[in-house]
Amino acid sequence: MREGLVMSPAPAQLPHCAVLSGHFPQILAECRALPDDDFVPWPETALYTRGWVVHGLVVQGREVLENCLFCPRTTMMLRTLPGLVNAGFSRLLPGTRILPHQGYTDQVWRVHLGLEVPPGCGLKVGGDTLSWQAGQCLAFDDTVMHEAWNLGSQPRTVLLVDISKSACPSGDALP
Repeated sequence: MREGLVMSPAPAQLPHCAVLSGHFPQILAECRALPDDDFVPWPETALYTRGWVVHGLVVQGREVLENCLFCPRTTMMLRTLPGLVNAGFSRLLPGTRILPHQGYTDQVWRVHLGLEVPPGCGLKVGGDTLSWQAGQCLAFDDTVMHEAWNLGSQPRTVLLVDISKSACPSGDALP
């Protein structure tokens, strides 16, 4: 298994996290305003038991215009992030488990900004078990085996963002 970034990065290491955390109240408000039926199942259904839904905003560098219209402040903030590849709201409904898997490319850092984080949720990346905090970022190398779960009674929601490693100050060399 390839070693990867497993940490809650300091702004000096991954400045994108400071931008995301700095816009937490606006991002959370827009996410909470979305109707539940604006979230659709994550397309790779073999990866999870049930209940992983997303509201995509940016896919492979292109805005999903019909979704961005409902999140104008979040969209404007995302446009300021160098190297943005993918972004969207990712929600795990109660009882959902995302099975261990690896991403497809080693060219991005996966960042989660915690939005709604009830008890009973977790993320395991490699051998490290992590937990989200509202308003804080977790970042990791998506090619490292990872899994997530929501064993609580409320939905867990994060803003999921993929950032090109080439756009980061230290590129692939972050600790």
